[in-house]
Amino acid sequence: MELSSLFLGQPLWMWVVFLALVLGLLALDLGVLNRGGQEIGVRKSLLLSAFYVSIGLGFGGFVWARLGPGPAVEYWTGFVVEKSLALDNIFVIATIFGAFAVPRHLQHRVLFWGILGVIVLRALMIGFGAALVQRYDWVLLLFAGFLILAGARMLLGGDGPEADVAGSRLLAWMRRNLRVTDDFVGHRFIVRRPDDAGRMRLFATPLFLALVAIEFADVVFAVDSVPAIFAITTDPYLVYTSNIFAILGLRALYFALAAVLHRFSGLKPALAVLLIFIGGKVVVAEALGIEKVPALLSLGVTFAILATGVAVSLVRGAPARQRAR
Repeated sequence: MELSSLFLGQPLWMWVVFLALVLGLLALDLGVLNRGGQEIGVRKSLLLSAFYVSIGLGFGGFVWARLGPGPAVEYWTGFVVEKSLALDNIFVIATIFGAFAVPRHLQHRVLFWGILGVIVLRALMIGFGAALVQRYDWVLLLFAGFLILAGARMLLGGDGPEADVAGSRLLAWMRRNLRVTDDFVGHRFIVRRPDDAGRMRLFATPLFLALVAIEFADVVFAVDSVPAIFAITTDPYLVYTSNIFAILGLRALYFALAAVLHRFSGLKPALAVLLIFIGGKVVVAEALGIEKVPALLSLGVTFAILATGVAVSLVRGAPARQRAR
């Protein structure tokens, strides 16, 4: 297949550029930035987060140059939405690491390999979603309805299925069906050890269980995030690239924000409103007989909703900080 041939609506060479950039970032992350497996501090995490965000936003410039301003704005909107939804994922990751008592210096390894799994899982889910949307127009309305219900549930304080991601049922199932060591074995996920009969067997370590739990958590969160991005754009290239660039920085973002994200109490309601808005604009566009709400308007409203959530969090947190003094 020639590089100029179309693949999922875009030239193959554009997919090659994207994948090469992602592989380069992963190699830089594992081979250079975290050589030796040292613990990642807050300062380094913030710098890495800023680096990944700049790469993600900068890729929108590449989209603008090749596809025009409209697709670029849709990409940026999808990137911002996915990055915002990923913040909620950080709470669950912190819960998983706490449940399995993963030492801080090993957490970056779990997250790195977890992100590799996410890249594959999201590709499968997005490919399936793109095929559905292309074949059945009404699927977008189904996605929209799901987003509105998910946002309403979040706004009313209901617990989604992610509440039990690190819960006893998943942990108990894995321990029943896998041979698991009682302790960590360095940075290894699988080890060979003698069983009770003295035969050498493969054993999973708690680090592997944490990795499985994180992959499961992403599948749960993808149920919200994948319909959200399809409600913004149905171009598989824009959907997948915005998803992956938002997720690539999740590992660095976790180490920077896991300890302080609970202070942003207004962020979760803002994410709920954002899901309702994204689903609602699809319904409105269908009712008005237009193709979609203008991408620039959608991006502006997205920023406004998230900024309001951050502002509310800061206002709520100010009295608490004054009392602490």
